[in-house]
Amino acid sequence: MADTPLDGTGTGAGAGAGNTVLACGEVRTCLLPAGQALDIRAADRLLALRAGERVLLSERPNLYARSPETLTGVDCPLPSAGGAVRAVGTVAARAALTEGRVLQTSAYFRLAATGPDQRRPWGQYLVRPGLLEPFGKAPHEAVARGVLDGGRPGDLDVGLIADALLTRLLRDPLLDQRPPLRSRPTRLRWAALPAEGAARPAVERFTLAEDELRTVRLRVPEGTPAADIAGLCDDLALHDWLLTTLVRLLDGITLGAPAQPVRARAAARDRPTVVTVLRPAVDHLLHLWMPRARVAAELAPLWDVLEERPGFTRQWRAQVQRIRDQLALHAIPAPHREVEPVP
Repeated sequence: MADTPLDGTGTGAGAGAGNTVLACGEVRTCLLPAGQALDIRAADRLLALRAGERVLLSERPNLYARSPETLTGVDCPLPSAGGAVRAVGTVAARAALTEGRVLQTSAYFRLAATGPDQRRPWGQYLVRPGLLEPFGKAPHEAVARGVLDGGRPGDLDVGLIADALLTRLLRDPLLDQRPPLRSRPTRLRWAALPAEGAARPAVERFTLAEDELRTVRLRVPEGTPAADIAGLCDDLALHDWLLTTLVRLLDGITLGAPAQPVRARAAARDRPTVVTVLRPAVDHLLHLWMPRARVAAELAPLWDVLEERPGFTRQWRAQVQRIRDQLALHAIPAPHREVEPVP
């Protein structure tokens, strides 16, 4: 499916809507509830959302599958930090599976700078998929703030569209509902505005909010396809989920505990052992870390900003080393690892 750049250049029935001045979306990321990772054929079946359209499949640099896009028609107010802004059009949604193990769904739209004073026939919106047209002029800065803040009841919520797609996929009979480790889903909400002049792409703000929510505000060059921006945010959401999951695994166990009295050790027998908790991370997660593997070249420099601060890969490597150290420590026979003084 063709994508229109962020500056809105293009043809079709809706070409008179003017340039697009904003792209927004939301990503859901979770562990696939299956005891074993899906192979490429099973991934193809899971993500075949539209009859007659192929699933994008790739085996290099890692196993990756992405569904064709689906469209949801909307006619409702947009989230806005200012007054109410009504828009009509379609929201694009898609799903992706990385290494048969991490499932993501995302929904996004582009917003035209201006639109007609009255609604067009639906056929004219469908020829420009993923585009919303406002009635009149769109206050794009206010809409960007409204999207990142979550909007008001009744406003467009692209997160609900992504969540509905995720729920549909998680109920697929291919999945045995036996994930190899405990984890929580995360949400990443994003807004991208055009950079001024020849300015380079920039991450203006990246926030870890409560309730598993992250928000990111971007500046991107004019002409950047919205699908490429969504791809960058999918990649960011994937690696944020991986890092978050690893940190929680380590926080949930007692690492490097000193020798304990007999009664204290007996009380701890029911707690999961370090090896039991950490081995699934080694088997299913550690090999998934590949930032920028599928990010468009013009947006790849944004990862350099995130590597500098907050430092995703730096923190990931530290957590991986902790896991390896703990597994190595627990491979040492207990008599050599714990010594109690003799009274």
